[in-house]
Amino acid sequence: MAQTYEILDHSVHLVADLSGIFIFAVTGALVAVRMRFDIFGIMALAEITALGGGIFRDLVIGDVPPAAFRDMGYFVTPIIAGTLVFFLHPAINRIGGAVQVVDAAGLALFSVSGTVKAAVWGIEPFHAAAIGVATAVGGGVLRDLLAMEIPSLLRRDREMYALPSVLGAGTVAVLLQFGLLGPISSAAAMLATFVLRLLALRYGWRGPLAWKSEQPAPARPEARRLGRGRPP
Repeated sequence: MAQTYEILDHSVHLVADLSGIFIFAVTGALVAVRMRFDIFGIMALAEITALGGGIFRDLVIGDVPPAAFRDMGYFVTPIIAGTLVFFLHPAINRIGGAVQVVDAAGLALFSVSGTVKAAVWGIEPFHAAAIGVATAVGGGVLRDLLAMEIPSLLRRDREMYALPSVLGAGTVAVLLQFGLLGPISSAAAMLATFVLRLLALRYGWRGPLAWKSEQPAPARPEARRLGRGRPP
């Protein structure tokens, strides 16, 4: 399918894509270092984390071969990120909070740019939003599966990750529906996604459980104090 209309300038799409790719490649490479992968494993996980969601998006919308296999910048960017992590991971790990902020920025970028690209290729806005969410979280899911971990977005003990993406992609879908999407409104949708993710990290917000589902009672403070240093 050919592109049906242009929403944002091509250069804006490219910058957003490459920025998100670099950010997610860093997170993938850091996981590989933590799992003690060798240099090939680090580069592989950086590539898969950075490009997995975008490849899925392109295959679904019919942009084949996917951009990751047409533009050398898409392939080289994760290698650059992986190389930086290979040599500088002790320093990067010391600024773990900064890495989470950068990851939140990548989530926001891909949620919006993935939705916009799907819409450009003629996908109905709210279906495009679903593709945008898959673009944003798909690489992270593949990263966690290859690292033999439960994907972060499915874990109750992790701050909400998919919901901020849904907010950003859904906002873009509404703007598209009413013909209001442009550079400023797209930036606002990215900012909303970014801020919600940061607030979730700051305050430990998690998604709601099933209605009336039983939740484990929190341990009493005195019980935790008494239990310290005692044998099981």
